[in-house]
Amino acid sequence: MSPVLTAPIVSTQWVADHLGADDMVLVDASVVATTLADGSRDWRTGHESYQLDGHVPGAVFADLPGAFSNPTSPLPLTRPDEAAFEAAVGALGITNDSCVVVYDSGRGQWAARLWWLFRAFGHDEVAVLDGGWSAWRREERPYDLGVVTRPPTTFLAEERPDAWADKRFVEQVVAGDEDAVLVCALPRDEFDGAPTPWARPGHIPGSRAVPLDDVLDEDGRFRRDAELRAALGTATGDRRVVVYCGAGVQAASDALALHLVGHTSVSLYDGSLAEWAADPAAPLVTAA
Repeated sequence: MSPVLTAPIVSTQWVADHLGADDMVLVDASVVATTLADGSRDWRTGHESYQLDGHVPGAVFADLPGAFSNPTSPLPLTRPDEAAFEAAVGALGITNDSCVVVYDSGRGQWAARLWWLFRAFGHDEVAVLDGGWSAWRREERPYDLGVVTRPPTTFLAEERPDAWADKRFVEQVVAGDEDAVLVCALPRDEFDGAPTPWARPGHIPGSRAVPLDDVLDEDGRFRRDAELRAALGTATGDRRVVVYCGAGVQAASDALALHLVGHTSVSLYDGSLAEWAADPAAPLVTAA
């Protein structure tokens, strides 16, 4: 029988207790992000580290910048369409009956991004390993080297349009024509106007800053309920929340934090500042 998820995150002990369980699929979603000489950012798969440095026993690998993104989009890391998502998930041996647990070797934002994709395409039996690969290794839990594959399967997606917000909707929020809270997951210095890889610095007017440091503790685990509520502030009310960042990845961690405190009326602005800042007419605000 497949393990039953009761929250959008699971502990390292929970995963250890369920290793080898029927229908549980562990997924390593690690990505290596680098800043190029011109200040732009580049993302490549973390498959080499997964293979050579190790992974949670039984974990398959998900190529987020490749199979789980849209290669034809002019924006980075844009979500795939429904057919592409179905193909990518099926190739990992995941079915609609699978219990999926995702982790990464960073601060969890890549795992959160894949968690969001699964939920946005209609699969709720998915959780993020709290603390990720770092916590697993710090606790000296078992790990494997090499590559794990599962027989390909069929996965049927059912996209939830409300999981996403487009630029037009965000423009309406800024203009006061739509009632929603904007939450920005950028590092606080970038929120305030420090140089960024995007076309212009700053944040979308009216946004609340909730960087990763506000929702994660020093060990990379999500903070507890009261701390999360304090960090999220007015975003935990009844209003719809639109989360964004630079390329729609860190924003997924804020979306996960909101779900942890029971706020599920959340949309992710997939284009984020990669799209917004590229439009000279789109307003941005800095602390100065």
